[in-house]
Amino acid sequence: MSEPLSVSANAGQVAGQVSGHAEAPAVPVQRAQTSAEAPFVYLGRQPILDRSGALNAYELLFRAGAHNYAEVSDDAKATAQVVARTIGGIGVSAVLGHHRGFVNIGRDLLFDDIVHLMPADRFVLEILETVAFDARLVRRLAELRRAGFQVALDDVSELSEGLLSVLPYTDMVKIDFLVTPRASLPALAAAVHAAGKTLIAEKVETREDFALASELGFDLFQGYFFARPQVLTAPRNNSSRAALLRLLALLARDAEIIELEAELKRNPNVVVQLLRLVNSSAFGLGRNIASLREAIIATGTRQIARWAQLLLYADGGDLPWRSDPLVQLAGTRSRFMELAARWLRPSDEEFADAAFMTGIFSLVHVVLGTTPAETLDKLGLAPQIRDAIVEHSGEMGTLLQIVEAADERTGGRPDAASIAAAAGFEALTPAVLAEMNLSAAAWFGAHAGLE
Repeated sequence: MSEPLSVSANAGQVAGQVSGHAEAPAVPVQRAQTSAEAPFVYLGRQPILDRSGALNAYELLFRAGAHNYAEVSDDAKATAQVVARTIGGIGVSAVLGHHRGFVNIGRDLLFDDIVHLMPADRFVLEILETVAFDARLVRRLAELRRAGFQVALDDVSELSEGLLSVLPYTDMVKIDFLVTPRASLPALAAAVHAAGKTLIAEKVETREDFALASELGFDLFQGYFFARPQVLTAPRNNSSRAALLRLLALLARDAEIIELEAELKRNPNVVVQLLRLVNSSAFGLGRNIASLREAIIATGTRQIARWAQLLLYADGGDLPWRSDPLVQLAGTRSRFMELAARWLRPSDEEFADAAFMTGIFSLVHVVLGTTPAETLDKLGLAPQIRDAIVEHSGEMGTLLQIVEAADERTGGRPDAASIAAAAGFEALTPAVLAEMNLSAAAWFGAHAGLE
């Protein structure tokens, strides 16, 4: 992925305005305005049928606009947008009904948090043909399958040793009928069936292809012979930053459910996004969740916090996510702090969550054009988060100083590793910090398409 490099470069341009003890500029940060953002979001879906011709599933496809073809320059971003639009923009029930959705996914996203925003019983992870299998990936696929996900191999066109070696770690195989030699199909189909895997014929464009696939025992079918992809459209849902900020503040201090419910009821746009998220996660309960109280309990505050954080900086009037340096800095900073906290205390989930929230709230004064104290004192945050941002005190304040130093990369001030060593965080060596910086940038890059 090339995205992490641009993240670091753009984030550094903003870091000087928002890091350290300095207050926000007297004039609020003004970010360039683009032409009005499209009022709609788009998503493609193509039916996958069974042998009787009944609908079995959909493949979900990235669409940048109403035109029915893909414009994908970054696989990870395209997948992130497909997931975000299915869950938060249009809604799983509207997109999939009671069927499953196949989502193309590359190696980076297989290891990313975004996978767990998808309900395992509703989404099939369709591994791109560009993904190289190794021991680490095999272990990850085993984890995801234990969590309930099904894994499909995409665009298979030949019977190879590589295919046979990865079949034990998958559930389905999609054979590309456009490129697979007809003479090779019988042996390929037989090998997949012998391994006990579901066999899918994709890119079936003629009656003859369908007849051949049926004769060879294929289980599922997809292609222009049956249906071209349909483009779904929904109004873009822009959420209030102030409302998201209040919601995150409540989550950060472990507010009671009644407080969360009251806050959500005051903000219909946020409710729409979050109810879609929690309803998509709740099919395993055997009912569709309708009340906010049920939604909060079923999904969990941690999942809601992750989703709200991704929405916080996505104001429809500003730059797109991938181009907005403040968004880039907020996303990488919060993830960096969480990774550092986990490295220092691997078993302390509360410490990691507090670090993540500290990263989020460390920049909201820039969004609102105020000082850190003026913004945070109104929110009732946990003292360790408030004091870390306003006074740079405590362990959390030290982590914030470390990430600020990593953001700036300027001379004349201690670097991140020096701050860590002076604070007794010897585990955060220069090599570890460098790896965390890259991991945080990659995490943001994978999520940068969420809208």
